[in-house]
Amino acid sequence: MSTGSTPDPRGDIGTSWSAPPPGRSGRSDDWVTGGVAFAGVLMLCSGVLAVLQGIAAIAEDDVYGRIGSYVYEFDLTGWGWIHVILGALVAATGAGLLGNAPWARLVGIMLASLSLVAQFLFLPYQPLWSLVVMAIDVFVIWALAARRERTA
Repeated sequence: MSTGSTPDPRGDIGTSWSAPPPGRSGRSDDWVTGGVAFAGVLMLCSGVLAVLQGIAAIAEDDVYGRIGSYVYEFDLTGWGWIHVILGALVAATGAGLLGNAPWARLVGIMLASLSLVAQFLFLPYQPLWSLVVMAIDVFVIWALAARRERTA
């Protein structure tokens, strides 16, 4: 309790209520930093899986079944090479995000956007997996775009 004629507006609590708990910075955007780290892990994993998906498409054309006809027809071997190259770039960018590289955020947004379009065009070969990867790409784009640089 404070001494004097004016009562302390904090009461008996003191200043501990205004300080963040130990180990926390008290910033309201700390969860965004966690989202960027999670986006980096997702990019690393989805990049590796895209490389494996591409290798399967290159090695055996009968691994993937085709569901009906599609306006955006493309050779399955060509799709395999697209997935291998894009997956390697996505995995490298995910590793860059985890290493806090300054270039990785913008490149990550661009590559996740390309991956989103590629998975949309790959829908006839793997519809369920393409939808899952498209949802992951949307989250990655959101997490990287929501990250704000901290000002001093």
